Amino acid sequence: MSDLTVLKAARWVDVAAQEVRTPAVVAVQGNKIVAVDPADVPTGGTEIDLGDVTLLPGLMDMELNLCIGGPENPDGLPNPMHGVQDDPVYRTLRATVNAKTTLLAGFTAVRNLGLMVKTGGYVLDVSLMRAIDNGWFPGPRVFPAGHAISPTGGHLDPTMVRALAPAVMPLSVEEGIANGVPEVRKAVRYQIKHGVKLIKISASGGVMTHHTLPGAQQYSDEELAAICDEAHRAGVRVAAHAIGDEAIRGCLRAGVDCIEHAFLAEESTLREMKDRGTFLVATSYLAEGMAVNKAGDEIHKRKAAEVFPKGKLALRKAIEIGVKIACGSDAPGIPHGANAKELWAMVDRGMTPLQSIKAATMVSAELISMESQLGQIKPGFLADIIAVPGDPSADIEACQDVRFVMKDGQIYKGGGSGA
Repeated sequence: MSDLTVLKAARWVDVAAQEVRTPAVVAVQGNKIVAVDPADVPTGGTEIDLGDVTLLPGLMDMELNLCIGGPENPDGLPNPMHGVQDDPVYRTLRATVNAKTTLLAGFTAVRNLGLMVKTGGYVLDVSLMRAIDNGWFPGPRVFPAGHAISPTGGHLDPTMVRALAPAVMPLSVEEGIANGVPEVRKAVRYQIKHGVKLIKISASGGVMTHHTLPGAQQYSDEELAAICDEAHRAGVRVAAHAIGDEAIRGCLRAGVDCIEHAFLAEESTLREMKDRGTFLVATSYLAEGMAVNKAGDEIHKRKAAEVFPKGKLALRKAIEIGVKIACGSDAPGIPHGANAKELWAMVDRGMTPLQSIKAATMVSAELISMESQLGQIKPGFLADIIAVPGDPSADIEACQDVRFVMKDGQIYKGGGSGA
């Protein structure tokens, strides 16, 4: 039986050219795209006419955590006691559900940015990646960061989210809590040893933790430099949770590759990011979509009211300056499956719809070093293709209504006439 599939649709997005082309004929052989709008349409395989839809490359979410939220938490915020109530097995099973939800929402590749939980040292998202790659259950391509590396009391120290009492949940260096240069080097080496694709660190305070100023730099310059040195010598990039301007500048001095959030970044800092080629994953839809009213503590609500509006302005300025922006939702800060609302946020802050699609495809592919294989509908690229109704270049919210999903040449959603 032939493994050739020919997809037909009304339109397709040429992300590199920033154009919508009509009509769309895409030939897929096995897991690769072999032809786009060929003069002679290949025969002998399966032809699927998707009707009045637009084909796009699979979207990508560069900031989420599949191991929390999702089932039992439809509003997005995880159970506040998940850190001490969910064991590693239950948490990993939760991730399988969230992975399927994410894939069916049209996101075929994600960075799982940092386990912020007690696991006994097990690197759950690496196991999740392996299981999905083995075809055991549906999910996106997962690029795992393992345990987020945080100082004691840092934003990504999981005991901080609910202000747990001392000794309630002791955490090890292997679980990401590391202080001083020797410990942060050990923490990075442990994650890399067990198969992570990148390192995630806590460089500043945050909105959802107790006793930390959102903008305060949490790791010293020496610690940040040691983390980047260990990761880069192993060929692994570093992503940093960094809200405050001084923390971002510390990350830039150390050589961090990607800044997450940057809500309080000054214009001069954003210009330095552009000059250095540092990526930004702004997670800006949190300002509208995060259920802060259910966070349970007035301190979180006050910080959100202060930080999120400034974050919207910072992203607008980053777009104007030309910072390299990739797409990330911070799910489950918003519900898993609502990831495409981040594209709406990028458009609201100043991108064109096609620029937001580029952020969620080509730029995100570059961030995970897959730009020669993912992010475009192009011969020779992996067959990660989705379809949305209408024309997303005219209405970016069309990306929230995914009708067809193909990942690695396999169809997971849609496929019938007019799907």
